Amino acid sequence: MQLIISMKDDIITMGHGSGAGLTQQLIREVFDSEFQLPSYEDSIQIEHRTVVTTDAYVVKPLFFPGGDIGRLSVTGTVNDLCMSGGRPAYIMASFILEEGFKIALLQKIVNSMQKAAEEAGIRIIAGDTKVVERGKCDGIYITTSGIGFLPAGVELSAKMIRVGDRILVNGTIGDHSVAIMNARQNLELEPAPVSDSAPLHEIIQILLGTGGLRYARDATRGGVATILNEVISEKGLGIIIDEKSLPVKEATTALCGLLGLDPLYLANEGKLIAFLSPGNDDLLEDLNKHKYGKGSAFIGEVTEEVQGVYLRTAIGTLRPLLLLASDPLPRIC
Repeated sequence: MQLIISMKDDIITMGHGSGAGLTQQLIREVFDSEFQLPSYEDSIQIEHRTVVTTDAYVVKPLFFPGGDIGRLSVTGTVNDLCMSGGRPAYIMASFILEEGFKIALLQKIVNSMQKAAEEAGIRIIAGDTKVVERGKCDGIYITTSGIGFLPAGVELSAKMIRVGDRILVNGTIGDHSVAIMNARQNLELEPAPVSDSAPLHEIIQILLGTGGLRYARDATRGGVATILNEVISEKGLGIIIDEKSLPVKEATTALCGLLGLDPLYLANEGKLIAFLSPGNDDLLEDLNKHKYGKGSAFIGEVTEEVQGVYLRTAIGTLRPLLLLASDPLPRIC
């Protein structure tokens, strides 16, 4: 079950960059119609089991609790490579700088990128720099291209998903969006929510070690619900998520209640959704030993009981989780 979306006024809106339904429609109707894209995945395998990805980062504010645009650009690129099962190796980064941007801030961002790269075991090897007139850019935008290598025998695909597969998330959801909202709107929540920006290369290796990993996606723009809708839309199957199993921090729940938001649609920058074969009961113990796996939980499963994505509420009813037209918070990555 999906929301029917129509383009209006033949112009780009903020919703087209949200990662939700409008973004998908833009890709289909504009880019894919010309480029004949081989895949809509965040990364793609090319010759010699090489995996490549590209991304752009326009987050506002540039610095926030738990990260900054520099760290985000590296961890986001690393995670896109990881979701295919690839081992990240290289990043190229380009910088669009606004006239008047302080060099000290640029140095701080570059330093953050290098630290994130070292943590992820990836090298930043090349890039480009452009400067635009004052007022034509929010200080700095960063674009990246990532290269990784897919080990022999590793094949992850949505085509491998089966009825009965369990769905896992590696920790609390919505943390990044809440951290950005708090910083952007000066909500002064105490303690200040912290972004979950993190490289997930080691988490993926733990999941691959089970032998039961079918497919994985990082739940960035649009959140968990959007990713699940994308994955299941063409399979003729359904997903039921258990509300009582969802790991959500109290601050996230409180802010969502105040603003009328749903944590399932909030962006994450250090959380993945994994589809695993039945079993793997000991996996949560292993994940919770890792600093980026604390709070991991099985949150639902693939089923023939429904078509589309549904939430089993605390009182036992089923509520559809539709594909929204746009993310409630633009420019969060």
